[in-house]
Amino acid sequence: MSNSTKTYNKMWHQTQEAFSSLLDKDSQMMTEAQKDKAFVFQMLATFYIKYVQIFRNMENVYDQMVHPQKRMLIRKILDGVMGRILELKNEMVELELTEFHYFDDILQDLKLAPQQLDVPIPKYFLKERLEVIKGREKILAQILTECGLNVPNVKHAAKMIALEEAVKLIQMAERARQGRLRAMFMKQIFLQECRAKQMKVLGQKPVDTSSAALQIQKVWRGFHQCKKTAREREEEMVFLGMKPPPFFNEVSTAIIQAEHVTRLRHAVQLKHEQSYKEALLSVKEHLRALEGPDIKERLQDQIRRWFIECRNLTGTFPDYPDEEEGGSAMIFSNKTPEQVIEDILTSQEEGEKDKKKKEGKESKPKKVKKEKGKRGGKSRRAEVKEEEWKMSPSLFLHLMEEGNNLYKDMWMNKDESWNFPQDYDPEIIKEEKRKELEREIRVQVDELMRQELKNLKLAINGEMELPPKGGKRGKKVKRTVFGNSNPASCTWVCADGVALCFLPRTIESLYRELVKEGLLIPALKVNLSDYVGEYSHLGTSLRQVAIEPMPSLLDVRQLITLYGILPLGSPEVHEKAPLVKSLLLAGPRGVGKKMLVHAICTETGANLFNLSSENIAGKYPGKSGLQMMLHLVMKVARQLQPSVVWIQDTEKTFLRKVPQAEKLNEPKRLKKYLPKLLKLLKPDDRVLLVGTTQRPFDAEIQSFCRVYQKIILVPRPDYASRYGKYFLWKHIIQRHGGVLTNSLNVSCLSKVTDGFTQGQIVKAVKDVLTDHRIRQQAHKPLTAEEFIAMMTNMNPVYKEEEESFKNWYAKTPLAKRRLLALTVGGSKEKDKKGEKKK
Repeated sequence: MSNSTKTYNKMWHQTQEAFSSLLDKDSQMMTEAQKDKAFVFQMLATFYIKYVQIFRNMENVYDQMVHPQKRMLIRKILDGVMGRILELKNEMVELELTEFHYFDDILQDLKLAPQQLDVPIPKYFLKERLEVIKGREKILAQILTECGLNVPNVKHAAKMIALEEAVKLIQMAERARQGRLRAMFMKQIFLQECRAKQMKVLGQKPVDTSSAALQIQKVWRGFHQCKKTAREREEEMVFLGMKPPPFFNEVSTAIIQAEHVTRLRHAVQLKHEQSYKEALLSVKEHLRALEGPDIKERLQDQIRRWFIECRNLTGTFPDYPDEEEGGSAMIFSNKTPEQVIEDILTSQEEGEKDKKKKEGKESKPKKVKKEKGKRGGKSRRAEVKEEEWKMSPSLFLHLMEEGNNLYKDMWMNKDESWNFPQDYDPEIIKEEKRKELEREIRVQVDELMRQELKNLKLAINGEMELPPKGGKRGKKVKRTVFGNSNPASCTWVCADGVALCFLPRTIESLYRELVKEGLLIPALKVNLSDYVGEYSHLGTSLRQVAIEPMPSLLDVRQLITLYGILPLGSPEVHEKAPLVKSLLLAGPRGVGKKMLVHAICTETGANLFNLSSENIAGKYPGKSGLQMMLHLVMKVARQLQPSVVWIQDTEKTFLRKVPQAEKLNEPKRLKKYLPKLLKLLKPDDRVLLVGTTQRPFDAEIQSFCRVYQKIILVPRPDYASRYGKYFLWKHIIQRHGGVLTNSLNVSCLSKVTDGFTQGQIVKAVKDVLTDHRIRQQAHKPLTAEEFIAMMTNMNPVYKEEEESFKNWYAKTPLAKRRLLALTVGGSKEKDKKGEKKK
């Protein structure tokens, strides 16, 4: 076993130990009821943070493990942990009535850094669907090219000119270069002559060599000392940890080697997965040929023995279970023939007891129970129970316990010294395939034994099985004329003017139509990690003094991961986790709402449908046309899931009064249909409706919030996000080819640009860092003044605008519930204190 394999196996075992202990505490928490809400939140937050740590480790192990059977178990546990994290998040939201939570004190107690709280995105979301995503992107690019819609990616060819004109242009450029060079030489000669004339006029004598050398030494020593002082200052800053080492940003050879090993392990993963799939077929066929006859004979003997024992005990042959009920597997499921006989005897005894009880109940008169307590109110015990908090039942706890038990039974103490390459274990495959083979053979044996039972009844008892009454006359046969009668997804075929039938359209044709209409658009390649920001370090402290903090960019990124990416990426998680059908991103212009939508599609490989009012204006007119459009979109979105339906400037759909300029676009077309559309979405439909808005206060808040289940307020970046170690200014400048030096005061730049959004910062950096300016950086470093000059023409997000977003968010249903809980809770506490004083 290689060193890397040992490392990941060790990491897996350690993570499983922590997971097992956490699972025991979690199952205990499910049964206990609590009264103190502060204690409950601390408990939920602690479990949430620990599950996130386990999720990070499990995801890393799953990505690098090469053993196919181990990876199947880890994947099962990974889905369970993801779902449990979403359940805990939902519990915290219901408890605190807010989407944003802060864990400063808990992180300090657990001695964890805020970066470890970031929920990772599993790499297998894209890796396991890479071929499908590439094929879909290729088809999409081909359709866009055929329609002439792929304009941004088209490279314009250079203009053709004649040879003589090209020679003249080259000659002009060369003569200009020589002229500039000659002018520079002439300038140097002119300055030298001016200096000589000045010395003659002043009557200065030429300086002797000793004084000249002394002057040169003086200048050189000063220059050398300045360089030495600057170097020592840099070393001290590095030593104190206030600046990174000189080669900190360069990729080390160790990292390059680790990436190379990672690629090799991924190749080995694919090889082992392929051999495992082939082994599943070959081992089953081998067992069928070798052990199939013995299994068939054993099952027949077992069932015959059951016939005889039942006749000896009851005097009649038993009724054979139907195939729908499970056949003989229903009787002999994990039971020996002796246990089956005992079950028959006990069932007979219970049947006799039930008859006696029924007879006794019929003879006794019924007594009417008297109602206790007052009519109109609840008892005191019921009131106490209502005040107690108890965890909602979990759909993932059983899945995690099952995976943990499989690990303990199969892999915890397993000796794998023989399996150096970490290929599949054939013995585990044989055990699984034996059970599968036995189920298949049991179906065949059931058919034979049913006939044998009929023959036994006929030969011994003279019983003959009669056909059911009425035969087939009583059954009604349903006949369908058309395979799919919905005109939105079918084509009407006519011959000589006579209607024949509806033929269902293929998904490929619907996909092509939506792309041509511009409703299905390519998503930009943007990762969620590009949405950089800093953790809010004072969230808990501010809430303790009754100040609601503005969410940080990292909080927004975590919510996008929890509500958008994890459910869309995993079908198991989406089906069982708390269902989020719609998501609203509200914030000022340029804070990255559109980028987050594209990041969801990039991280999950989802299709992107654009149903913005400007995009659907004039397309599929009329009520029937709108219904057809929505039907097409939902059909393709469900068939090619995961999918994201994006509505930009979604407040226009819910405007109180449509402006005159917007009436042509009919922005309120989707208002009545969006709630109906969301009701049709089921837990197994991985389709997410995402709306973005920069003026949510213009819309009707009731219908607006009724459509969007989760509302996320996206703020402007704070100082920590603008100046952090790898955030915003530094990240954007380096990404566009800039070099950070001491001449660029990033702290000053971050302080001056308070109120400006990420989009404005990106625009300023792009305007400054042209190709010409990037080439000049070697002798002319970047300065803060260059970027500030570009931002003077931009308008920041003023406090009034930020307050308007806060006030609007306070009117949302969740914020109202929180405000009500805080005020009612405070008044209750005051009343209790007053009663105690009395």
